[in-house]
Amino acid sequence: MIFFTDNYQDRSTDDGYQFEFFCRHCGNGYTSSFQHSVTGFGGRLLRMGGDMIGGNLGDRAAQLGWDSEFMRDTTRGSTRDKALAKAVDEMKPYFKQCHNCGQWVCEQICWNAERGLCVSCAPKLDQAIAGMQAQAQIDQLNQKIQAQDWTKDVNIRDQGTGICPSCGQESGGGKFCKNCGCALAAAESAKKFCGNCGAELTGAKFCGECGTPAG
Repeated sequence: MIFFTDNYQDRSTDDGYQFEFFCRHCGNGYTSSFQHSVTGFGGRLLRMGGDMIGGNLGDRAAQLGWDSEFMRDTTRGSTRDKALAKAVDEMKPYFKQCHNCGQWVCEQICWNAERGLCVSCAPKLDQAIAGMQAQAQIDQLNQKIQAQDWTKDVNIRDQGTGICPSCGQESGGGKFCKNCGCALAAAESAKKFCGNCGAELTGAKFCGECGTPAG
């Protein structure tokens, strides 16, 4: 059983055994040393040598090579298990167990050696500071951008194409509908008052209270 990870891949070939173990936290992979298969590699050499020598001696060497290959295939299961166990012993120093959360993580990336904890429980100070600085820069830039008036050159009236509540056509974005002349909500909400007596004007040309021209 591999105690420090549940994710590994068998990178073995006909010539030997090799395994890659992945960190549960970051997914980074760590590969064990290549373990040569004596039967596989030696058998292939015997077969190659037999073909080169020829004759009875060559045939005998080639046969030994084939026998070695056969023995490798029949014992590959147990040999592989031993090779895997050896690889686990080799790679376990690359992984640490956090005594706070119990998670196994890789020492290179996910382990805070100063705190003796994983980076989830005790983030590395320099990385945490860099992250906060970057976020602060983003926040400050956002504030500066929002403080600027980005609409001073925009004619809002030209941008709008609201629907007139009277005729149902596009109003044109002005105070009155361009199709039927109906006063729009923006115009109705902009009340006017007499400059002489202060009475509210209702659209007449003269104030109904003092007769002053509405202007």
